[in-house]
Amino acid sequence: MSEAVPMLREALGNLKPRTALVLGSGLGGLTDALSDTQHFVFSELPGFPVGAVSGHEGSVVIGKLGETPVIVLSGRVHYYEKGDAAAMRVPLETLAALGIEELFLTNAAGSLSQDIPPGSVMLITDHINYSGMNPLIGETTDRRFTGMSQAYDPGLADAMRRAAHDLDIALAEGVYMWFSGPSFETPAEIRMARTLGADAVGMSTVPEVILARFLGLKVAAASVITNFGAGMSQGELGHEETKEMAPIGGRKLAAIVKRMIGEG
Repeated sequence: MSEAVPMLREALGNLKPRTALVLGSGLGGLTDALSDTQHFVFSELPGFPVGAVSGHEGSVVIGKLGETPVIVLSGRVHYYEKGDAAAMRVPLETLAALGIEELFLTNAAGSLSQDIPPGSVMLITDHINYSGMNPLIGETTDRRFTGMSQAYDPGLADAMRRAAHDLDIALAEGVYMWFSGPSFETPAEIRMARTLGADAVGMSTVPEVILARFLGLKVAAASVITNFGAGMSQGELGHEETKEMAPIGGRKLAAIVKRMIGEG
């Protein structure tokens, strides 16, 4: 068990959260909607990874969303930072040990469809692990053969759809393809991704989905669309565009999540 578990359990006191969120690039503002918060930076928690990507705070926030207790991981460590697909294993194991049952993952992504423009929110219904890496490589038990046919929980997906409908927020749906990064995709790779059935591309989330299912957690995930894929629009892609555009769709996603968790 991670040494962070007793530290966070003490901080929780009588709170017994069953839901946790992982916030991607530019989406940390959702923590502003929390009340009665306590903050812990990753570097304070034994075994937690420390990242080095701008726009990723790397902290654990305990609080309430409406009347619902939650744990939020603001920021994540990516595979491309040190070549470790299991970089988020300790944080997710910690959440599971604290009694978390449902995990909501968010990310910033590039769209492969003109019907899902920047500023949109896309519910992830499935994924393609194009990187070929897996966070369960090295796991010695038979649990490593984790089934992924329902990686994304249908019930949680329906709850997200209802929340978006209630708020009159358009919610796209599609398949997310994980590229390792950190360089952006080429136009040829984007054409390939579209041919293979992807609707958005990004550099995160899939390892966490695999780990969450390995740990028995139910998963829902959504992308905030920050740009079109390479070759689909003018100009070169860059991380600054991601940071600038993420808050636009991020506000929509924050409203959906607040409705879904805090009021649902």
